[in-house]
Amino acid sequence: MFWGVFRADPWTQKTLVTGLDPHLAAETANAMQRYAMEHTRLGIPLFFAEEAPHGHMAIGTTVFPTGLGMSATFDTCLMAKVGKAIATEIRLQGGHVSYGPVLDLVRDPRWSRVEETMGEDPVLTGEMGAALIRGMGGGHLAQPDATLVTLKHFIAYGASEGGLNGSPTHVGTRALHSLFLPPFRKAVEAGALSLMTSYNSVDGVPCTSNPYLLRDVPYGQWGFRGFVVSDLYSINTLRSDHHVASTLEEAAVLAAKAGVHVDLGGLAYAELVRAVREKRLDEQIIDEAAARVLMAKFEMGLFDHPYVDPKAAARDVRSDAHLSLARQVAQESITLLKNQNKILPLSRHVRVAVVGPNADSPYNLLGDYTAPQPEEQVITVLEGIRSKLQPSQVEYVRGCAVRDTMLNEVAQATAAAERADVVVAVVGGSSARDFRTSYEKTGAASEKENAVSDMECGEGFDRASLSLMGRQEELLRALRKTGKPLVVVYVEGRPLDKTWAAGEADALLTAYYPGQQGGAAIADVLFGDFNPAGRLSVSVPRGVGQLPVYYNRLRPSAHDYIDMSTKPLYAFGYGLSYTSFEYSDLRVRNAGEGRFDVSFDVANVGGRDGDEVPQLYLSDEVASVVMPVMQLRHFCRIHLKAGERKRVSFMVSGEDFEVVTPDLRHVAEPGTFEVMVGAASDDIRLREKFNYQP
Repeated sequence: MFWGVFRADPWTQKTLVTGLDPHLAAETANAMQRYAMEHTRLGIPLFFAEEAPHGHMAIGTTVFPTGLGMSATFDTCLMAKVGKAIATEIRLQGGHVSYGPVLDLVRDPRWSRVEETMGEDPVLTGEMGAALIRGMGGGHLAQPDATLVTLKHFIAYGASEGGLNGSPTHVGTRALHSLFLPPFRKAVEAGALSLMTSYNSVDGVPCTSNPYLLRDVPYGQWGFRGFVVSDLYSINTLRSDHHVASTLEEAAVLAAKAGVHVDLGGLAYAELVRAVREKRLDEQIIDEAAARVLMAKFEMGLFDHPYVDPKAAARDVRSDAHLSLARQVAQESITLLKNQNKILPLSRHVRVAVVGPNADSPYNLLGDYTAPQPEEQVITVLEGIRSKLQPSQVEYVRGCAVRDTMLNEVAQATAAAERADVVVAVVGGSSARDFRTSYEKTGAASEKENAVSDMECGEGFDRASLSLMGRQEELLRALRKTGKPLVVVYVEGRPLDKTWAAGEADALLTAYYPGQQGGAAIADVLFGDFNPAGRLSVSVPRGVGQLPVYYNRLRPSAHDYIDMSTKPLYAFGYGLSYTSFEYSDLRVRNAGEGRFDVSFDVANVGGRDGDEVPQLYLSDEVASVVMPVMQLRHFCRIHLKAGERKRVSFMVSGEDFEVVTPDLRHVAEPGTFEVMVGAASDDIRLREKFNYQP
């Protein structure tokens, strides 16, 4: 197995000039396969494993919004289409294994990899991840456009101490089974055939050497039939970081015995030859690992069809259909948080001052794990706005950088605002890697001296605060003083502090990292060509002193601090529209066999067509263990024309009522439950209690 053969980024030092375009990638894959098949002792075809959290991380492929943006769509049907597009592009170039989706639950937004995740909720994460996997072939490897999906990162990687990447995670075993493992189980049931271990430890045991997590849970409890791969050099870290092994060979033996079948990096498992010969490792463990990988190669048909068509790769990778899909995902992800006096959508007759460090920075829209892009393939926010108006209606001033305080164009930006009818300020963060940033051997970023890039997010860029960096807040305050209507768009990889903008801006949106079509999608929303309906998949805190602030916290309900509310600034599931929706006529019908049909009406009572995202939460009044105050159980995204009404129905059944007991059994306990239906976790419109008997 080879990893990242087609990958291009500053860490690999592959550029648009030195890297492989789709045609060359396919030719390279064929050449390597031919050598393996014709010039090695056993003639076993190769697996090519490729990074694919939001598109194949290679030159010339389609860049979708990052995971946090994709999950904000709350649209599983759309996710299946994205999965199919990503898998198709990988297979066309000769790849087979896709690394992603990332199913880590976010517990601290200071963590550098929030952007890759599907947010804070296990049900949303599991459903969205499963939909992506179904699109990627659902484990039916014989399909020519199916990839072998590797899930990242196993397990509880997003709940590390202090939000520090790879730091220890302090969660109990019951919490693992209640919150962190269910999304992975849902994804395995959908057809994922590989698990990637995470760098962290859980309760003092590194995830890469934990036999309970790597053998007992997936194989013993879930019926998993795939293989386990380490994260890059995570086996080595058993010695270098965790200090549970004194030599690299000892680390390799620990990982192999725990159930790691593939060593991403390869250095550690090179030591296993001696370990087997000297009886420190049973050869049967090697046989098991080899068998699992070989079985997948046979299922994919590589022994009979190892080669691909370079012409097809050149023709069909980053197709017009895939670019259109990327724009749709970006449109559906954009989340409107504030729209005072209905300032949005903007008129086509206004003069617009476009300012901010993320208004015309292509790479700042793309997120981490992205390959180099030709500039013409990334639509910035400025370009998107210009496409809607005449050139004389748009004036652009950058204003400042994301981090570097040396760039100070605040005065010029303020002057442009004075000449405009409305100001669109595009601020936030960046995970854009560039050649001024150095990288650890694992790919995590570390900065060189005397260089300040925009990058404040992405693997290795953990933060102590969530405030805007550099001169960005100074810029916003100066723009506000002009008295001109102010629209603030956050382009971000984590939920940054929006307290000032929530109070002072006339309109506020988050676009996450929206991908290569992101600027067009943002402009579509700003000018009303698309009615926003994105929903927050992670709560937006008022300040870091609140953390953690996820919505489904365990009872008792939180009381306020003496100096701050415990409620988030914007809650999980929240998002506005240019129209209004009403909920009515909640009915809970016992459908027998422990199932309940929960139905209700949703009506579009505004003047525009639009999407709504009904969400169903359950609350268990009395349980044998402490349960969340509320827990999302079902959701959907529906389209309603102005004046239209639809009946929405969810079937609530056994799994929705389960608790994980102290002895780790999943039990649907009888009792009284409250069903809550609404537009967000803090916007419940309908409630009813009912009794459940399994």
